[in-house]
Amino acid sequence: MAQLTFLAVHAHPDDEASSTGGLLRLLADQGARTVLVCCTNGECGDALDGAKPDADHHDGDEVAAIRAVELDRAVEILGISRLVRLGYRDSGMIGWPQNEDPECFWATPVDVAAERLAAVLAEERPQVVMTYNEFGFYGHPDHIQAHRITLAAIALLDYEPTLYFNTIPDSVMARYRERWEEEARERIAADAAKGIVREPEAPIDVEEIRMGTPDEEIAAAIDISAVTDAKFDALAAHQSQIADSFWMKMGREQFKEVMKTEWFIRVTNPRHLEGCVDDIFAGYR
Repeated sequence: MAQLTFLAVHAHPDDEASSTGGLLRLLADQGARTVLVCCTNGECGDALDGAKPDADHHDGDEVAAIRAVELDRAVEILGISRLVRLGYRDSGMIGWPQNEDPECFWATPVDVAAERLAAVLAEERPQVVMTYNEFGFYGHPDHIQAHRITLAAIALLDYEPTLYFNTIPDSVMARYRERWEEEARERIAADAAKGIVREPEAPIDVEEIRMGTPDEEIAAAIDISAVTDAKFDALAAHQSQIADSFWMKMGREQFKEVMKTEWFIRVTNPRHLEGCVDDIFAGYR
């Protein structure tokens, strides 16, 4: 049997841990090869003091350097076999001035980035590839671009891997949204206490961007309960970005209880799978 290889295309350092951290560790423990392609350096993340990219003293290159070290640590925790950094600059959210940077991921022609990704895919020949849906899960330009270059890169291959998009069932998303809204209120209050006033981000149009998936459309539900400690630790490794997140605020024990599953939508289906599988390599072993 050929080496089983799973390749994930993520936008920023820390994305690998949040949506696929459990799967990556689980597959590593099973002896599969895991490859992470990280498209950007994460320059638009928070500085160590919590400063956002619109702060005068925010240094994107310094933030990227910190996040590079954090990503290396998360990769070690998750047992990832190979990390590929495409090295594009973080584009920020829609409408941010960083969108106009010619070196940012969003401004990079899709075919240019896709050719670079296709070269990695050709080397690794993964049976299964994962990235985001056409809305980048929540509308982030770099996530959308990751989607675009992944589809374009797969079209350049001489074979068809099984492609999955990460997702969350609607029933679970409703609970997460409550947590996120409470976290946003707390963040605004904390900023105000520091005298920090930021223009609010453009609200996500939930009618246009459906952040969840109807439960009955889930194509893969992976039980990661055996490796939730590793997922928690991988998220914690991204301390500069994740320290105040709702994941970390749960604490390890609640996290282990809540974060027991990772979900995916199947996009290509060369193995003619049906229904919801519990193995991302279903059809290959």
